[in-house]
Amino acid sequence: MTRACNLACVHCRAGASPNPDPEELSLDEGRRLIDGIRKVGEPILIMTGGEPLLRPDFFDLAGYAIGVGLRAVLATNGVLVNNEVAREIASVGIPRVSISLDGPTPEDHNAFRKIPGAFEASLAGIDNLRRTGIPVQINTTLTRRNRGKLKEIMELAERIGARAFHVFLLVPTGRARDMSGEEMGPEEYEETLLEFYRLSRKSGMETKATCAPQYYRILRQQAKADGLEVSEKTFGLNAHTRGCLAGLSFVFVSHKGELQPCGYFDAQAGSIREAEFFEIWEKALLFKDLRNFGLLEGKCGKCDYLRFCGGCRARALETTGRYMAQEPYCAHLPPAMTS
Repeated sequence: MTRACNLACVHCRAGASPNPDPEELSLDEGRRLIDGIRKVGEPILIMTGGEPLLRPDFFDLAGYAIGVGLRAVLATNGVLVNNEVAREIASVGIPRVSISLDGPTPEDHNAFRKIPGAFEASLAGIDNLRRTGIPVQINTTLTRRNRGKLKEIMELAERIGARAFHVFLLVPTGRARDMSGEEMGPEEYEETLLEFYRLSRKSGMETKATCAPQYYRILRQQAKADGLEVSEKTFGLNAHTRGCLAGLSFVFVSHKGELQPCGYFDAQAGSIREAEFFEIWEKALLFKDLRNFGLLEGKCGKCDYLRFCGGCRARALETTGRYMAQEPYCAHLPPAMTS
């Protein structure tokens, strides 16, 4: 919704800044975008930034989206969610709010956020939302810096009453390019996602891994080893989704109206200022390529878990310059490549 933000996070894929970009969509353009999305279907609309609450017309756009039948949810850093804002979020009908916590302590979290007091302010925002009855989802970006504290972060999320806990594996785009040395290698990814699987099995929260398509292979491998059937009863929505959704059932729209397969995928398929949303979504070559699994290169194209994983297309693009290249941080070797 905006690149403006009140924090300066080291891993920001948006490269956010204190002030809004003068090219960001106007209120009328925002409404037209929402109408275009509604013509395609009834997806979840994630309102994000930057910090979306810095847009003066945030509640106008949120109310408009909900009014036309979209499930509009908010992704915020939580710092601005005082009692009044929490009540307004509830009043407009937003059904869930996600807030990011990247460590179990102020020192850990604030080292990512670069603003003193951000941890305490985010916890206060979470408390304000919970007291108004709004379910809270905690998002955590994992790097080499904080992967060893995953258990502590999940315990904190459960302790403060989070309904859901989602992990994001760092993709070095935007400001996060400067953190490329902190991105985990294939074996570290494997170990971390296996730990997440085990912690999730004991958790009372809904859990999900994002920017980590390998998790949906690991989930099935471990479920088999544990004698479990992968179904909604045993694994919830994780039984029905797949790893990389970019351009398949997910699209990112920038503050300027540019469509990308996801927020970390640094290539545009078109702009709503030049074409209708549904035309870009249905006809753009970039999206058509991503929907054609036959174009996947290397071991991704030969993988026995292709339909569950697909590899991270943003990570492939950032690493090789080819978005259909094989996932560079996957440790799995498909049987088709060993025979």
